Amino acid sequence: MNVAIDTVRLSRLRWRCRRGMLENDLLLACFLDARGASLTEGEVAQLDTLLDLPDNDLWDLLAGRSVPADPALAPLLAALASTRTVPCQRPRGSLP
Repeated sequence: MNVAIDTVRLSRLRWRCRRGMLENDLLLACFLDARGASLTEGEVAQLDTLLDLPDNDLWDLLAGRSVPADPALAPLLAALASTRTVPCQRPRGSLP
């Protein structure tokens, strides 16, 4: 079933996306700004899998320098990568 997540779950996910590496913070925050409200439970589960990775390993995946061990993560990584090409609409000086 492709039901979008609720606002409480999205807020928790947004909090979990705050990382120790600024590059990850920015990319994940922009992704959630653009697509967060329409994420399905399956995509949230995949994102949770990615968020279990150490920051450097996650950045290598997000930057396209490595491939995921689980090929099922490829569509979500492609969606995250597409966020790199779209300017983030965050106000200047705001934190992710």
